[in-house]
Amino acid sequence: MPSLYKTPITALAGVGAKRAEQFHKLGVQSVGDLINFYPRAYEDWSSPVKIEDISEEGMVCIKAVLASPISDAMIGGGRILSRGTVYDDTGTLKIVFFNNRYISQMLTYGIEYFFYGKITFDSYGAQLVSPTFAPVSEGTRIHPIYRTTAGLTSKTIANAVKNALKMLPEHIGDPLPEQVRRHFDLCGLRQALCDIHFPKDSAALETARRRLVTEELVVLNLGMRSLREHSRTLTGVRITEDHSAEFEQLLPFELTGAQKRAIADCVADMTEKTAQMNRLVQGDVGAGKTAVAASVCYTVIKNGFQAAFMAPTEILARQHFETFRKLLEGSGVQIELLTGALKESEKKRVRQSIADGTAQLIIGTHALITDKTEFANLGVAVTDEQHRFGVAQRAKLLSKGDNPHLLVMSATPIPRTLGLIIFGDLDISVIDELPPNRKPVRTVLRGGKDREGVFRFIREEIANGRQAYIVCPLVEEGELDNVASAQEYAAELMLSQFRDIPVGIVHGQLKPDEKEAEMNRFANNETKLLVATTVIEVGVDVPNASVMMIENAERFGLSQLHQLRGRVGRGGAQSYCVLISDHYSKATRQRLEVLCRTNDGFKIADEDLKMRGPGDFFGERQHGLPQLAIADFADTKSLDLSQKIADYILFIYKDLRSDDLRLLNAEIDRLFDRGGRNTLN
Repeated sequence: MPSLYKTPITALAGVGAKRAEQFHKLGVQSVGDLINFYPRAYEDWSSPVKIEDISEEGMVCIKAVLASPISDAMIGGGRILSRGTVYDDTGTLKIVFFNNRYISQMLTYGIEYFFYGKITFDSYGAQLVSPTFAPVSEGTRIHPIYRTTAGLTSKTIANAVKNALKMLPEHIGDPLPEQVRRHFDLCGLRQALCDIHFPKDSAALETARRRLVTEELVVLNLGMRSLREHSRTLTGVRITEDHSAEFEQLLPFELTGAQKRAIADCVADMTEKTAQMNRLVQGDVGAGKTAVAASVCYTVIKNGFQAAFMAPTEILARQHFETFRKLLEGSGVQIELLTGALKESEKKRVRQSIADGTAQLIIGTHALITDKTEFANLGVAVTDEQHRFGVAQRAKLLSKGDNPHLLVMSATPIPRTLGLIIFGDLDISVIDELPPNRKPVRTVLRGGKDREGVFRFIREEIANGRQAYIVCPLVEEGELDNVASAQEYAAELMLSQFRDIPVGIVHGQLKPDEKEAEMNRFANNETKLLVATTVIEVGVDVPNASVMMIENAERFGLSQLHQLRGRVGRGGAQSYCVLISDHYSKATRQRLEVLCRTNDGFKIADEDLKMRGPGDFFGERQHGLPQLAIADFADTKSLDLSQKIADYILFIYKDLRSDDLRLLNAEIDRLFDRGGRNTLN
């Protein structure tokens, strides 16, 4: 039979052109689409209450017999009021329907039904208002609730789904081979599709859901791996010697084990493979990613090539320039800085040294990818804070050489399994330990009533020669009630608690050069207190800053709060982070107290994922991944299982192009919109 994904929705009984348009609004074009239009929730009718036990308003399920035919009466506005009475062995109950002209034909006198709806009370007693229902003889106790649109109810969709499932052949092609299903105890596709819509009980629903969620994540996992393989190209940069041990001798400190492993991963990529390195080094705030990048650049340079390091802002580029100069002092490596703020004569000189190969390590901003900048022999491109650069910008930098190696760095800890999916085109190295001399930031949660005490503490720290940040979530007045505006807040502080202390302000609406100048003043200790929005989340390194106060902390995700906290604790002094929140709900306090318990960004990321989902890592639909139908990135258990299954499939079948994986490949094509849907044949 032809693919159900090619069978229009109008092939179903009761779905004409007008109803088809309503389905189209939900993204359902075909019968196959409808079968994959999974319920958003379920009503559990498995434990009906007795009528005599109904004593208060709320949602209930009862099992009762219709005691008399439904009677209709006209009420104001040409509407219909339908009434009936139902009974069980403990009593009777009125049921009421509004403006449903077909209800008297849908319910049959003397038949036992499950009724699910809202109980209300009036002067005549209890009544069940507009309940959903199904004959007890159908045996279905758990009912699907679908996402709806105007004119299309959940019940109408459910009826259409029942008809669609009848079109499924007895034996359908399954994307997951039987050997895989058996090994990981997953049910067949046909059973899963039927039970996800109309499960007999909660166990059947769980079995179906486990199968479909796992399959979708396996398909995504393998699809991202396939993208990673296709993104690899032969590189013209031949790295033959490892100089990382030589680099380590230059350092006045000992690298951590995690740093050494990350460096070894990069060197292996460059020396043992013919394709270009495409690696993400992911590490917590202060984990030492810059030293890893410096070691990789050193090895590339010692092999006769140039290295480029691109930072997202002018001030970060200058900061990295100074850091690299210290790390590579005495090595003979020629380092240059290229940013848009340089004088034209200086830019011309630097570009000439890059073009003739005199400059070996070039630190810069977007000035590195302009047409005027030409490299003699670029060997490796490094980008800092990878989420700040688009794919096009990375590609532009790589185009400056003969498929040079790529190293991207991120200080946003993401649970490893999720990271493997999000950064599917990159190999990942994780720096999961901090240098031994780094003092953890002490974090406390306080209410608004404690604000004056926190201000006094900040004054004490400033009096002792330190600096401090205060972060506000919003910029403009009136965006939300009771949420601090950075501009107003800074003005108030300048006039009151900190009128004798230089206060700066940074927010997203400042022009880039104004923002840069303000950050520079703080970095140079000209201002002692910086009031800011989250633009400082990835910002300048100010070792002298020892206090981070965050207003309305409940408005931030844990991962974002952790990044903000990372702005302090960079010097030798003990540093502090104070979370201010007047939201006293149990859930809010539990979430914020995670920050008080640990400084481990990966543990915090795990908690954030469980509590709030993946939005804090890459924003709402900003990650560029395909839209999932049933799986949830916050389901870490399923993510882990999908990873194991993907590994198993590649181990057993060796090649994704194996004929045994034809249907699985079709699902990968479907999810990534590269081909037609052809599994429901």
